[in-house]
Amino acid sequence: MNQNKNAFAGGIRDGMPIALGYFAVAFSLGIVAKKAGLNPFQGFLSSILNHASAGEYAEFTVIMANAPYFEMALVILITNIRYLLMSCALSQKFDSDTALGHRLLVGFGITDEIFGIAVGKPGMLNPYYSYGAMAIALPGWAFGTAMGVVAGNILPAALVSALSVALYGMFVAIIIPAAKTSKVVGGVVLISFAASFAVSKISVFSAMSDSMKISLLTVVIAGAAAFFFPLKDSPKQTGELGEGNPTKC
Repeated sequence: MNQNKNAFAGGIRDGMPIALGYFAVAFSLGIVAKKAGLNPFQGFLSSILNHASAGEYAEFTVIMANAPYFEMALVILITNIRYLLMSCALSQKFDSDTALGHRLLVGFGITDEIFGIAVGKPGMLNPYYSYGAMAIALPGWAFGTAMGVVAGNILPAALVSALSVALYGMFVAIIIPAAKTSKVVGGVVLISFAASFAVSKISVFSAMSDSMKISLLTVVIAGAAAFFFPLKDSPKQTGELGEGNPTKC
């Protein structure tokens, strides 16, 4: 019980800067939500259920186009499909006895930044760590959207644009420490940046959504890194998991 409490508190601590960044960035989403005709409560509800800026932007665009619910669901699925990969990857850090309910709840609350801090934790992952990060970060995202609906149009456009940059800076702060401690991780990060830029300029990929591009690059680059630079389980992890008892996805 104390272990879960400590993990939850650690998640809140690490999730606090993410929550602050989310609150600022979500203002711009609130502006789009207001243009789509949503009130503050609807904006809050949308963000507490859909934790991705690209997914929500696509959602609000579909609403403004008066498209049917099926089209909205399909667009959001395609836009957010990368989180399926993140959920599966993160599940490998759970103990094999972790209940399905915990896996589903952690998967529901995955964002790029929450995934970044969770996957970067050494050793096995306690689901309560993710719960702590989710408990502070996701309301920050939702309240930011609601406040954007209320006051977003009052702010100068230049200020809203500047606030949107905060999220990218925060994500860079997550990956830099890991890249500094591992040459392999650093190389993969640089290759990912270069590949992402190249794909954005190649006309063959222009019809693909940003999320689909990210998912494709993730599978290819992460798969190649795992093949050429496999990680060996530490003795402690091997003892915890047991031989021949792999974690579940």
